[in-house]
Amino acid sequence: MERLKKALDLAREERTQALQRVVELPRDRSAVQATATTLNFPHTRHALVDPEVLRKQGVMAPDASGPVGPAFKMLRTQVLQRLRQNGWNTLAIISPAPDDGKTFTAVNLAVAIAGDTNHTALLVDFDLHRPSVHERFGLEPEVGVDQCLRGEVPVARALVHPQGYRQLLLLPATAPVKNSSELLGSQRTRRLVRELKERYSNRIVLFDLPPVLGADDALTFAPQVDAALIVVGEEHTRREDLVRCFEILRNVPILGTVLNGSRSDAALEYSY
Repeated sequence: MERLKKALDLAREERTQALQRVVELPRDRSAVQATATTLNFPHTRHALVDPEVLRKQGVMAPDASGPVGPAFKMLRTQVLQRLRQNGWNTLAIISPAPDDGKTFTAVNLAVAIAGDTNHTALLVDFDLHRPSVHERFGLEPEVGVDQCLRGEVPVARALVHPQGYRQLLLLPATAPVKNSSELLGSQRTRRLVRELKERYSNRIVLFDLPPVLGADDALTFAPQVDAALIVVGEEHTRREDLVRCFEILRNVPILGTVLNGSRSDAALEYSY
């Protein structure tokens, strides 16, 4: 873990000046007002979820109870504060390599944000190489965001509202996509992201993206979001992979890093 933390320190030092400029120059979003609301989408599919499946998949309960609840609430607060400082509402959840814990983090961060009375959360599965958000909730969607990106169905048909998660929506993918990078960089995807971003003023949109080093999907799509959160796995992420990840995303504002699988009392450690 010490080597990993040194890698984080090194990567942050190299980005400090650029990141400070990003933080000090927030966009004007004075018209955006966060209001407490409950999601009410009459055309959105409401899906039953099995608590046992959620438990096995590591998904928190709607009230963020359980052993990882406090850690994700802390992460939520830090993320929301940083987003608010900059007038941002879209966030990519990424990792250097597979199995670092990015989808676990994306799902539970979305649940935690949805538990905040001032926000709703929308989790989009843009890991079109290995989509798995639906599996975390035990769902088998017939329509997914992959079909939306090809113009086959409207977004409303692919949205899923999991039972009990009052202010959370999912936009899952149904199957891996061969030309995923080209699809994520298309004009149709840009229009979709703009629609998701601008439709509700109190919505936080999280995108679960493929690992940075496995393909060019994350690099292709990252400019369309406000910032990224990097997930690293303790005793899993290699130092050189993390440094390379920061290099590839050098033009993308990095909100922070999350250390997943920590052996300390908290399930997550954060570094901003």
